[in-house]
Amino acid sequence: MAIACLIATPAGGARPADQTGPRPGIIRVRLETSAGPILLALDARRAPKTVENFLAYVDDGRFDGTSFYRAARSKANPRTGFIQAGIRQDARRILPPFPLETTKMTGIRHLDATVSMARAANPDSAGGNFVITIGPAPQMDWRPDFSGYAAFGHAVAGMDVARRILALPSGGGFDAFKGQMILKPVTLIRAVRLDGKPRPTGQPKVWLLMQGRR
Repeated sequence: MAIACLIATPAGGARPADQTGPRPGIIRVRLETSAGPILLALDARRAPKTVENFLAYVDDGRFDGTSFYRAARSKANPRTGFIQAGIRQDARRILPPFPLETTKMTGIRHLDATVSMARAANPDSAGGNFVITIGPAPQMDWRPDFSGYAAFGHAVAGMDVARRILALPSGGGFDAFKGQMILKPVTLIRAVRLDGKPRPTGQPKVWLLMQGRR
């Protein structure tokens, strides 16, 4: 399945029995969506730069009011694939991109429920869009001839919500996105950090200023 441009675990062993509570080096983020909540556990130990970037969007509120807008279903098994969310191409919300932390560097593979950064053709172009895999997606991992995508955690609750989003009617788009744009996008109402102190960037929230808010 092509992941392509626009945009875009725990590593391969057994998962802990309780993934939803606080754990050292893991930062939890709750995504409140119009389809229900999804709980993410981000691995700041192995993917520090990627987690730092994601949390900057969370702590600034840059994800609030955006959407899950893409459902990329596998042709072989439509119940698997990935869903994509974030700021799309909203220049008012974007932060500077950061260097790619590959799966070879972090050891975090694209298994079921992996959270990973979407990106354009440039490997170092990830920013404010991310995906959640439904089923394993080894094609997103690093290979000698492919930089891959930056996996940085897992959804540890709410995968029923993710599966419902994947199954939503879709269409439109072009190239790798053809037929994958959700016809009625799911609102990402709010993203909330549950562990540690929020660290807003302090950069202007242009999207709020343009709405007459601060």
